[in-house]
Amino acid sequence: MTDQQRADTCHGSNYCKTPNIDAFKAEGIDFKQAFCPSPHCCPSRATFFTGLYPSQHGIWNNVNVANALSHRLNDNVRMFSEDLKEAGYNLTFSGKWHVSSYEGPKERGWNEAQVTANGDPNKPAQDQFNWDLYRMLSHNAPDSFTRDRREGEIIRPGYPDYIHYGSNENPFGDQQVVHQAIETIKNRTKSDQPWCQYVGTLGPHDPYCPPQEFIDMYDLEEIQLPDNFSDTMKDKPALYQRTRGVFDQLSEEEHKKAILHYLAFCSYEDFLFGQLLKALDESGDRENTLVLYLSDHGDYMAEHGLWCKGLMCFKSAYHIPAIARWPDGIKAPGREVDSIINLADFAPTFSELVGKKPDPSLIGNSLIPFFRDEAAPSSWREAHFTQSNGNELYGIQRSITTNQWKYVYNGFDYDELYDLGQDPLEVKNLAKEKKYQPLIKELCARIWEFAYRSNDNAFNPYIMVGLAPLGPGSAFTDPRMEKS
Repeated sequence: MTDQQRADTCHGSNYCKTPNIDAFKAEGIDFKQAFCPSPHCCPSRATFFTGLYPSQHGIWNNVNVANALSHRLNDNVRMFSEDLKEAGYNLTFSGKWHVSSYEGPKERGWNEAQVTANGDPNKPAQDQFNWDLYRMLSHNAPDSFTRDRREGEIIRPGYPDYIHYGSNENPFGDQQVVHQAIETIKNRTKSDQPWCQYVGTLGPHDPYCPPQEFIDMYDLEEIQLPDNFSDTMKDKPALYQRTRGVFDQLSEEEHKKAILHYLAFCSYEDFLFGQLLKALDESGDRENTLVLYLSDHGDYMAEHGLWCKGLMCFKSAYHIPAIARWPDGIKAPGREVDSIINLADFAPTFSELVGKKPDPSLIGNSLIPFFRDEAAPSSWREAHFTQSNGNELYGIQRSITTNQWKYVYNGFDYDELYDLGQDPLEVKNLAKEKKYQPLIKELCARIWEFAYRSNDNAFNPYIMVGLAPLGPGSAFTDPRMEKS
């Protein structure tokens, strides 16, 4: 699991160089329409491990910051690792956790080889904030309020320095994480005990600073800005416009350099993944091992003039790579799957593979039919739903995306509606046009239907906060609810 990797970096549509992933896809299946439930690390990672949405597992923000809405999972939430442990698996965890600030992987059945963004019940995140960092900024770098901007820098007086891109021979320590995982594979004693290994790197997360040799793989003259780069977002929520203003400090050439560095970072992650695959192949366990490559969420990568991820509800922050290889278990490898899947589907898949019947309360569904090259079940989802309460700048937001339409309910501002058939880059917001109001109400009702199924209770009927175009009662007028 990489961190903040867009799906199209693995689908060949934006000239990202990933030879190991390309070969990997040819030997497995590529889920082309894979999504996360929330555009940031912790809620999406919690969904991956539990099969639940944020409204069910309780994680909404970065659990390691003081002002998160929640710092731990809800009581009685179970992870797929606990099912694997009960089934006799030896589990090893290498890399990024970022699920709870009160517990780490070992509390959920994993042997910890190396863990980053780990939880510590003795140092809860909400007790860690203090003003010392900002006091030191003022004392140690008083010129940060007045000096000129450096290349790739985004000036934020009173905040720590931020350089958007650069180079680093071992960004975020990803090399150590992968090498630790390789050593675990090499040193695993041969036995009949099944095993599971999680490897979580931190790239290609911002700032985009991969090793220079991967930067050198790309030519700046070939880098193009996205077609929607010039979207001023005047028809979208003011927060979107304000966030774009942060990145408007960068020139168009700097945006292109940032794209180059981001793509190079993805190529570096591909290189590390290739090392893992080589170690697995040499171990003799290649044929009977299910290998999954995916990310927790995407990156805007200059679309709409934005970077990173956040409350701006654009596809690129939610669309993730999800590719699986399993020589002994995947029929007709080399396939692409166009059915909509999300991170919640992996926990029930893993649990079913070890003989445990998935919990019916899970939002996720087992992917086993796709491994068998069977048609998608008749009840398979036809839309993708998102849940966000904001990246610590709070704002309730829910959305639904179908093949044709995307509707976003923004409790903090005006809503959004995009005709994806005519406007796949999500540039023209149709939400205020009168002729689309019946459609908006229909899609809003479907959001409420999903809210009911996912125990989403972040709403109340008070006159000052009940701002949706249609209230929760509309969920029960939908014929689909008769099946719930």
